[in-house]
Amino acid sequence: MRRPPTASPSRTAPAPATSPRRPPLAPVAAGLGLLLLVSLLAGVTLGAAGVGAADVFRFLWAGLTGGTVAAADGPAYTIVWEIRLPRVVLGAVVGAGLASVGVAVQAMVRNALADPFVLGISSGAAVGANAVILLGVFAGLGVWALSVSAFASALAAMVLVYAAARTPRGLTPLRLILTGTALAYGFEAVTTVMVFGAARGEAARSAMMWLLGSLGGATWAQVPIAAVTVTLGWIWLRRRAEALNALAMGDETAAALGVPPTALRRELFVVTAAVTGTVVAVSGAIGFVGLMVPHLVRMVAGADHRRVLVLAPLAGAVLLVWADLLSRLLLAPAELPVGVITAVVGVPAFLLLMRRGDGPLGGR
Repeated sequence: MRRPPTASPSRTAPAPATSPRRPPLAPVAAGLGLLLLVSLLAGVTLGAAGVGAADVFRFLWAGLTGGTVAAADGPAYTIVWEIRLPRVVLGAVVGAGLASVGVAVQAMVRNALADPFVLGISSGAAVGANAVILLGVFAGLGVWALSVSAFASALAAMVLVYAAARTPRGLTPLRLILTGTALAYGFEAVTTVMVFGAARGEAARSAMMWLLGSLGGATWAQVPIAAVTVTLGWIWLRRRAEALNALAMGDETAAALGVPPTALRRELFVVTAAVTGTVVAVSGAIGFVGLMVPHLVRMVAGADHRRVLVLAPLAGAVLLVWADLLSRLLLAPAELPVGVITAVVGVPAFLLLMRRGDGPLGGR
């Protein structure tokens, strides 16, 4: 009697079943890339300070080519090149990072409600950031104090979550979610005590602004660090896209296809924590981008991570650039936390996805 065939350990993971009517990847990616370019230009051109579009393009050209501008144009040039441009570029980087990590986390824990903050990393970063804002910790580092403290506390949170969630059998999705959620509540409690104990009202307001996410403190010095970390993280995730396909189908299926789920989940945890810690350190805790963008992209690209990981960073970058622009314009010259805008957009979008019977959340 013949035995049924078994999967070979060297066999690559098949892509999840997708509809044959999915649009080709290249045109969609090109369209999102063009939309991102338009969004960046809009973010630099529009703002509370009235700078004409012609002047904006002239200043951008001067900055890119090393040209000079008239002394009378100095203030307007500073607004465009030193304030708006690093802000929109950093917004695009942060949006791309949160969306990419959102895809990875949802595959890692096999939970449609997972996002980059489910691991408790952002709540840990908040403790370090608020220690700087409210208590003056690391004041000797100057402008780097906030980012360094937030990233250091994010790494400390990562180590704590990993140590608490790890078992002799490795990292399991349920333990990761429960541990990350529980420790996040603990970190948030520490942050709340710090805010309520703040001696200065303005410091508490700055802390709340950071907790809801803000790109108002963006500088050119922050862009390379965030961009390199997000790019390296995305490259690693893209190279592991087939393994993510296997992991999303369950640990048994992944193991049968030659993908060790425990080792892969450990690597994913480190990569997602590093990227999340970096972007949170420069932008605060911006919610809904990592949760919503992967689901919206899957509606177009299907469930194959090889396609999703191409489109999700572009979509996340576009979303956050426009959310930040709205946060600057709605109450100008005052500014809203960008996390408020992403929540206002994300909550109705999430509910609509759940109402769709054929949507990514409709049947779950």
